Amino acid sequence: MKQLRIPAVYMRGGTSKGVFFQARDLPSDPAARDRLLLRVIGSPDRYGKHTDGMGGATSSTSKVVILSKSDREGCDVDYRFGQVAIDAPVIDWSGNCGNLSAAVGACALGMGLVDGPADGIATVRIWQANIEKVILNHVPMQGGEVLELGDFELDGVAFPAAEVKVEFLDPAADEEGGGGAGGGAMFPTGNRIDILDVQGVGRLEATLINAGNPTIFVDAASLGLQGTELQGDVNGDKDLLKRVEAVRALGAVAMGLVATPQEATEKRPHTPKLAFIAKPAAYRASDGKHLGADAIDLLARIFSMGVLHHAMTGTGAVAIAAAAAIPGTIVSRVAPTGTDGRIRFGHPSGTLSVGAEAREDNGQWTVARVMMSRSARRLMEGWVTVPGEP
Repeated sequence: MKQLRIPAVYMRGGTSKGVFFQARDLPSDPAARDRLLLRVIGSPDRYGKHTDGMGGATSSTSKVVILSKSDREGCDVDYRFGQVAIDAPVIDWSGNCGNLSAAVGACALGMGLVDGPADGIATVRIWQANIEKVILNHVPMQGGEVLELGDFELDGVAFPAAEVKVEFLDPAADEEGGGGAGGGAMFPTGNRIDILDVQGVGRLEATLINAGNPTIFVDAASLGLQGTELQGDVNGDKDLLKRVEAVRALGAVAMGLVATPQEATEKRPHTPKLAFIAKPAAYRASDGKHLGADAIDLLARIFSMGVLHHAMTGTGAVAIAAAAAIPGTIVSRVAPTGTDGRIRFGHPSGTLSVGAEAREDNGQWTVARVMMSRSARRLMEGWVTVPGEP
C-alpha cells in the first residue's frame, strides 16, 4: 500500500490555520473525500494530539478548506470549509470559518484560480458554499505576487503580517427569513431575546442569531462567569463545559438546526457557536498584556468545538457586530454600536474592532455588510501524503 501525494497549501488565516486543497485534487465522492481529509488532519486521535497528521489538536488548527474556480456570476472562487473533530471521525461542513476566510483570496491567487494586478489591491469575490454568502478579500499585491509580510498586528497572532481587509456581505438573513447562515431568519425564533430552560443550568436569556454562523449569545453571569476568563480558567472545568454544551445544544434545537440536543452534540459540533458577553472590565490577556476597561466596549468570549476559543472566531466577530447593531439583543443591551457602526471588544488574546452596516426599514433590520481586518500567510506549500485505502 503506497502513500498518496495530494497538492496542498498549509495556511494561516487570522488566528486559525488549515490545509487548503483544490476540489479537482480530491475524491468526488463525499464519503471518500472525508475519509481522506480526516487522515490528512490525523483524526480521530484517541490521544488528542494529531501527532500523525497536519492538525494542531485544537479547534483553531483542525481545519480543511476546498477551493475551486467559481461558475457563479459575480464570484471568482468557491470556498468550502470543514471543521474537523479531534477525537471523532467527523467533519462538520455546516458553517464557515471567518478567520480562514481571510486566507482564501491569497490562496486562490497563489493557486492561479484568480488573476490580480501586479501591484496594488486584488479584490477577490468569494462564494462561501457552506452558508451561501459572498465574502470579499482585499489582498495586497506586489511584483505580481501576494504581499504577505507587513507590520499589521493582530491580537492572537505572534508575528505581524500584511493586512487583508475582509467584508462579509449580507452576513445575516433578514428578519422575515430566507437564505441566512444556517438557513431561516436572522432571528429564527422571531425574538431578539429568548428564554432557554436548560437542564442543570436553569432558565437563562439568550439571543439566537444567524449572522456569519448561527450564534447563541448569553450574559457571562448566567453561566457563573465574569467575562474576563482565559482558556486556563475554563477548559479544565469539565462540569462547566458540560453545562455550556447543554446550553449550546438546546439553543441549536430552538434555532431549528437539529431535532434534538443529542444530535447537536454528536453530529453538529461546529455550529451554532455559544458566546458569552459582559460589560467592560480590566483584565490581563493571554500574552500578559494589561487591557483597561476604557479600551473596549464589551467583553466577549466564544466556545468552539467544546472548549473556550483562544481569541475570537471570525464569524463570532461578525455575529457580535450584527447583534450590537440591532436594538433589543443581549449584545446591544450591553454595548450598542456607535454612529460609525463599529464596536471594539476584548477577547482572551486582546482586542478586535469590527464594523457593521445595518439599517432599519419599516421595523425590519438588515445587515448589509460586516468589515474587519485580518492577515494571512502561507506556512507550507507542496503535497500532503496519506496512506492509500486498501
